[in-house]
Amino acid sequence: MNVLVIGSGGREQAIAWACRRHGHHVTLATELPPVDGPQPDLVIPGPEAVLVAGIADECARREVPCFGPTAELARLESSKGFARHLSTSLGIPGPAFAQFDQGEADEAKAWIERLDQPVVVKADGLAGGKGVAIPDTFDEALVAVDIVAATGPFVLEERMTGPELSLLALCDGSTAVALPLAQDHKRIGEGDTGPNTGGMGAYAPAPVNVSADELVATFVQPILDHYAEAGTPYVGVIYAGLMLTPDGPRLVEYNVRFGDPETQAVLPLLESDLASLALAATTGTLGLEPLHVRDGAACSVVAAAAGYPSAPRTGDPVFLLGDELGDDAIVFPAGVHEGRTSGGRVLTVTGLGPDLAAARAAAYDAIEKVAFPGMQFRRDIAWRAPGAALTSYAAAGVDITEGNRAVSQMKAAVERTHGADVVRGVGSFGGAFSAKAIAAMTDPVLVASTDGVGTKVELAAQLGRVGSVGHDIVNHCIGDVLVQSARPLFFLDYIAASRLDADMVAAVVTGMAEACEAAGCTLLGGETAEMPGVYAPGAFDVAGTLVGVAERDALLPRDNVVVGDLLVGIGSSGPHTNGYSLLRKVFEWIPMDVTPAGLDRPLGDALLEPHRNYLGVLTDALTTGAVKALAHITGGGLIENVPRVLPPGVGATIQLGSWPVPPLFELVRELAPGLDDVELHRTLNMGIGMVVVCAVDDIDIIQATIPEPTWVIGELTAGSGVTLTR
Repeated sequence: MNVLVIGSGGREQAIAWACRRHGHHVTLATELPPVDGPQPDLVIPGPEAVLVAGIADECARREVPCFGPTAELARLESSKGFARHLSTSLGIPGPAFAQFDQGEADEAKAWIERLDQPVVVKADGLAGGKGVAIPDTFDEALVAVDIVAATGPFVLEERMTGPELSLLALCDGSTAVALPLAQDHKRIGEGDTGPNTGGMGAYAPAPVNVSADELVATFVQPILDHYAEAGTPYVGVIYAGLMLTPDGPRLVEYNVRFGDPETQAVLPLLESDLASLALAATTGTLGLEPLHVRDGAACSVVAAAAGYPSAPRTGDPVFLLGDELGDDAIVFPAGVHEGRTSGGRVLTVTGLGPDLAAARAAAYDAIEKVAFPGMQFRRDIAWRAPGAALTSYAAAGVDITEGNRAVSQMKAAVERTHGADVVRGVGSFGGAFSAKAIAAMTDPVLVASTDGVGTKVELAAQLGRVGSVGHDIVNHCIGDVLVQSARPLFFLDYIAASRLDADMVAAVVTGMAEACEAAGCTLLGGETAEMPGVYAPGAFDVAGTLVGVAERDALLPRDNVVVGDLLVGIGSSGPHTNGYSLLRKVFEWIPMDVTPAGLDRPLGDALLEPHRNYLGVLTDALTTGAVKALAHITGGGLIENVPRVLPPGVGATIQLGSWPVPPLFELVRELAPGLDDVELHRTLNMGIGMVVVCAVDDIDIIQATIPEPTWVIGELTAGSGVTLTR
């Protein structure tokens, strides 16, 4: 066929590429040919503006097949208010919304006050993907309303949360066929920060736990049925921008054409003939055409001009460094004319591979071979994908259950070595040994804890900031003996590496010394081991043993822990030293110097925040005698650690939402929606680092003697284990 693709951007280049690979002759142009000249066999419009202007209507007058809707049906994209009213009337899930005319700022502000929730502010008409404001505060929302109300009609919507998803469906008036689901990156900045753009990258297929067929049935078929019943069948692409909220998929917006840059990621996966599919759609026979998608994945990275999106610079020379990009990469030019930049999004590089990791690597390898002055691209395309595929901590390479089984199997052998002086043994937070020789005390008990920092050291080594793990190991061990009311006496460290580096060892030990000094604990010494072949090059490990002392009659937990006692949560300083195999997987594809939306500092800083010391926080509370038990929330989270201090027949109910979950943990929840509440709270501390058990009558004195905010997060109940409620 002679196929005419309308447009010249990256999306249109991808459409042309998909048609040419099946032998069709493709021309790219900005308008139809003269009426009295040769006409194409098929027209595929790219930009929304030409559809809104009526190119499909003109094609119908010329009796030329056009894969795109009429101007009337294109209102689905050209008016967000129209699309919202239509989708709501058809029962399609979406947010609360309201439509306003130009100048109705006061009415819009009143609606925001009544809604009393975060909102999204949208210009009603076409805006090239940039007409959306997502204010973080009420005051910012008012400013956004003033701006948009001065320009024309607009829509306010309840702000939804969750990962976004792009559903592109080919439609023939009655039947819809989905292409691979994709996810794009609309914001200019890494970590999804900064202003919206037309799109900085995309990947497909998206790792989501919902099928394309289900989404078509919910979000596309009702639209097709509505227009078919009205006698105006919809032909072309329906692009449903969706958000996977905690309550299920919800509609963000409709587009009436292929997405950009999703098309550059999706069409390279399509093995079927796109032109044949599009032509079949124009005759209502799409269901007769087979649709085949190749195995594997695609990842597209956009290279944008300096100043994009606000004021893109043009005229810069574009260079290809090297002779070719490789068989696993495709370049789709967009804003390039005669070898120089001519638009904001200059080009898109798409990598292909057997999985998303390989496709992503191919894309980034290829884009490094492209250069032009001021070139900007995001280094984190697909950064949300690793977390989305996780359903358990075991999926990240750590099996908590297997660890618990190992403790159970070793317990009997260890206990055969115990004499009468052992007070606490395997399964406690630290071993405890009676030490009456400490003459200043009535009946002193030595309490010991040995632990390691875990895979957090890998992140510390990667970022060259190892001093924090010295604080981690000391404070972790202090917390483990503190839960038995012990004060630290001395600490011994162990550092092992493939090859010892004096500067690295000095930095780690200095961190330990600082933490010991702050706790009034002596750092006696330790051991360093160089173990080539055991550790990977550049890798190291940190562990240590802390010995503390407590009076026997002050040991925790006490024997008066009963059903009805309250659980008081004390905030953590971050993930502490647990869950890093999961965290490193979730954040595998985003640079650590990026500050993702919602965080107030770079991601690496948040993840390397040292484990805090709870000794000073709990000193006064422990002197009251009202503390019945303490649980240090370490590996296993609230789910595994709270039961360790409870007697048989006593369990706990923890009320989710009773404490403010820090933004880092909320981001993990968002990026890994497959992790349910139980898995999250047994993998991470979710913002609670220590739990106090006390009687209901003692809650006031406990909270008064802890010099920082605390929260009643639950209570003890009959039974066993931990139950999470909302």
